[in-house]
Amino acid sequence: MIMERTGLPGLGISHVLTTREGNRLGIVSHLDGRQVLVLYDRTEPEQAVGSVTLRPNDARTVADVLHATVTVDHVADLVEPAEGVRAARIRIRAGSTYAGRPLGDTRARSRTGASIVSVLRGAEVNAAPGPDFVLRAGDVVVAVGHEDGLVRLRDLLAAAC
Repeated sequence: MIMERTGLPGLGISHVLTTREGNRLGIVSHLDGRQVLVLYDRTEPEQAVGSVTLRPNDARTVADVLHATVTVDHVADLVEPAEGVRAARIRIRAGSTYAGRPLGDTRARSRTGASIVSVLRGAEVNAAPGPDFVLRAGDVVVAVGHEDGLVRLRDLLAAAC
């Protein structure tokens, strides 16, 4: 598969995926959190034949279906972006070593270099959770760090008992 990534100033980021069979799928990540899936014509690769707009929660559901464990957030116009620093959402899966354990047990920052800044539990946002905050299966950890640290954090939180 080939992936093309293009910044869209003032709009967001476009990713276009081309499969080995020549099918093209575009994903436009808007700055406001919307995602638009675009299907391109096989004979006219630059012509869209259809699109589906997803709200942020819908996009996360699709990512879960595709077994994505890290969703990179593009937070723009809130602060000046720091070089290489990203935000990610990591779902705590059933069977994770840390499901049912306090956040402090992860020692996430010292082990991965990524910082957990909040935990989403359904519609509830737990901003700046302390080390005694108990993680549950289904929680979504929001973390910031460099990409390699976020990958290490994802692997740490995904480790099975």
